[in-house]
Amino acid sequence: MKRRAAIIGLGHQAAEDHLPGLLGSSRAELVAVCDTNPDILHERADALGVPGFIRAGDLLAETAPDFVIVSVPHHAGRAVIEECAAAGVHVLKEKPFATSVEEACHLAGVCRKGQVELMVTLQRRFNPIYASVAGMLDQIGAPFLIGGHYSFHTPNPGAGWRGDLVQAGGGCILDMGYHLIDLLLWYFGLPNRVIAEFSATALPEGGYDAEDTAVIQLGYDSGLYGSLVLSRWMAPKTEFMRVVGTTGSVVLTKGAVQRLALDGTVVEELTRPHAPSLATAQIDYFCRVLAGERPNVSGPEQHLAHAAFIASCYEPKTAGRYIDPKEML
Repeated sequence: MKRRAAIIGLGHQAAEDHLPGLLGSSRAELVAVCDTNPDILHERADALGVPGFIRAGDLLAETAPDFVIVSVPHHAGRAVIEECAAAGVHVLKEKPFATSVEEACHLAGVCRKGQVELMVTLQRRFNPIYASVAGMLDQIGAPFLIGGHYSFHTPNPGAGWRGDLVQAGGGCILDMGYHLIDLLLWYFGLPNRVIAEFSATALPEGGYDAEDTAVIQLGYDSGLYGSLVLSRWMAPKTEFMRVVGTTGSVVLTKGAVQRLALDGTVVEELTRPHAPSLATAQIDYFCRVLAGERPNVSGPEQHLAHAAFIASCYEPKTAGRYIDPKEML
């Protein structure tokens, strides 16, 4: 029997990923949608042939889904998760998990109290290219340098709620940077020191205050150090991570991962030109979590580390020093 699923929030992410992913799932079926914009709501609900709701509480009460996919503006996530937990409904949450350490700790407690599973959407974790990196890192000796880069150009970085710190909670670090930060924590754990520089000045007179560009410096007591560059102003669209070790290096891009010898020769390479839907794979995995067949690898407790790392990026602007993310917890 398929799990009954609903989507709360029908913006770009839902249209591009969550709706197609759910419609392609063999383990879940769409039973309802919700959005505060009545025009978008009625258009989507009619096209999909499911009931539509303006209020999340009404959806939960009237359709009793097994789980919901929450894809709402960052400032609205807390209230929706609280409603779902109170109703005993599991949550697949579009990243970020939370906008602050305080909120992350609160929501982790809410989920525990409500005895609901919450999994944060991180589709790269369901791609074999990214999963294979750990094995390659074991083959490059002692890693000592890391460089990550994720950028694209959007004409107006301050458009909509994402440009407003009050609603977004942060700019490119919290939002698009969450993917690169997750890879860093997945492969290496929390750094011991972090400091960041960032700005919201790429578009003069843009009228937004959420950062459009950032450079994060980080280091581990193991001797590994490096930086992450994030920008929603810098073209062309680029995503990569490079780790340099004493006997070689690993280069990860969105479509491939390579292990290189010291002279740059490719020793091994993995590509995935015909990948199935990662959104569907993620939804099916979450259904397996709910069935007790898989561990929740992206739950609230794991994402406390993400919240601590991000908070430590924002803190040095006033502290003027490296921050140990563990201090934020």
